[in-house]
Amino acid sequence: MVIDENSIHAKASCRLTLQMEQIEKSQAYAKKGLLEKIKLCLSKKSLPSPTDREKFDHDFAISTSFHGIHNIVRNRSRIRKVIWLVVVLGSVSVVIWQIHCRLANYFTWPTTTAVEVQYVEKIEFPAVTFCNLNRFQTTAVAKFGVAFFLWNIVSKVLHLQEISANSTGSKEVTDFLTSHHNFSITEFVKKNGFYLNKKTLLKCDFFGKPCGPQDFAHVFTEYGNCFTFNHGENAQARKKVSVSGRGLSLLFNVNQEEFTDDPTLGFVDAGIIFVIHSPHKVPQFDGLGLSAPAGMHARLAIRQVKTVHQEHPWGECNPKIKLQSFSTYSTSGCLKECKAQYIQKHCGCLPFLLPGNGIECDLQKFYNCVSPILDHIEVKGFCTMGTHNSSCPVACEETEYPATISYSTFPSQKALKYLSKKLNQSQEYIRENLVNIEINYSDLNYKITQQQKAVSVSELLGDVGGQLGLFCGASVITIIEIIEYIFTNFYWICIFFLLKIPEMTQGTLPHQNHLGNKSSMEEC
Repeated sequence: MVIDENSIHAKASCRLTLQMEQIEKSQAYAKKGLLEKIKLCLSKKSLPSPTDREKFDHDFAISTSFHGIHNIVRNRSRIRKVIWLVVVLGSVSVVIWQIHCRLANYFTWPTTTAVEVQYVEKIEFPAVTFCNLNRFQTTAVAKFGVAFFLWNIVSKVLHLQEISANSTGSKEVTDFLTSHHNFSITEFVKKNGFYLNKKTLLKCDFFGKPCGPQDFAHVFTEYGNCFTFNHGENAQARKKVSVSGRGLSLLFNVNQEEFTDDPTLGFVDAGIIFVIHSPHKVPQFDGLGLSAPAGMHARLAIRQVKTVHQEHPWGECNPKIKLQSFSTYSTSGCLKECKAQYIQKHCGCLPFLLPGNGIECDLQKFYNCVSPILDHIEVKGFCTMGTHNSSCPVACEETEYPATISYSTFPSQKALKYLSKKLNQSQEYIRENLVNIEINYSDLNYKITQQQKAVSVSELLGDVGGQLGLFCGASVITIIEIIEYIFTNFYWICIFFLLKIPEMTQGTLPHQNHLGNKSSMEEC
């Protein structure tokens, strides 16, 4: 038998061509991506017949746990079918409306306020910071009258105020700053401001135990030299108290002849101003200071109130914010750090009244840079407080000490004679200079005011589930059944529209390609 070499070579060439075409098709298929892979996968599936689809719908209707649907399918009466259809559609509409209302209410982030009173055997006594309303020694400011204005500029970082050139001659201030390059307002106020010793603190009693100036810590405020009792450094020694109705009793001598202030700047009173605050926070007098005038006995009954705020979006606090210079977050401490950062950035120095590490600003910097920057911060709103998106949002937890204060004339006629003889001072001096202050707890309890979420996630799910069960008898299993039914129908629709319709529209083209392929195979 003779083998035709040309025929063998032709068949081999044909097979090679077919293999190359298959490789090119597979490479093209790989390049087409995920959509083509899905189409190829769907093309291998057969489309159910109309009878099978109808049977699938009927089986779902009579077997689903969604109440009411099987009554529409099984009833032979058209009237009953229509009635049950209306009932089911009405129930579904009510469920959708109820769920929409509950979701809309949840996303308004509602809150409630819970108030709880805790009775304890011992309770933390707060810190109390005292200042003299007459900030400077008379002899010192007689030589440097401009010191009033300079301290107002320096303390502007704590208490924003309008500094007018009319309060003192601008030329006088400029000349003073020019001629006193080494003048330190910090040292001046510390040496020539109010001081605390046995002459100014005549009596100190804390729960029956004597105390003295050594139990107070010095702190600078807008009132110059101030002194804090039960401050953070020695708070542990006297942290807890166990008797209500007793507390801290103090007798101050404001000594109006020795200490004075400038009435043109608004300092026209005589007495002691003080603020009650947490031992772990810095004192804030702006809006919180309490005054005890000379010749008066001030009695304060305090309570401890702890407030807990929710974080955003339910509340306005931000638990992620931490302060660098303070262990406990507070809006006042945050504002100080915010101002310190802006001043250090634009002036290259740091005011001594603000926290942080940096070169201390001299008076020239205070007058020419710090004061204008503070005005700029206020106008532009760079250091804001209150809301969650502000520079200093409200603290998530804070402790306050609201007080009920009452006054009586001090001393009485008999006590006046006694004190006049004891202090070797005139009765008029006693009336004009002595201030008596008592601070006590009204009860050994504290109140917790807690902001809480009005609707939790579990409550929302329970409410939605209750509505589904009440109107439709549905549950999570029912929802899964409906999802499965919808997915199956969607799957069949994809097969029909993506594959079958294009094949029907192309018509004879696939048939011609099939004939061509068949003839080529025959040739091979």
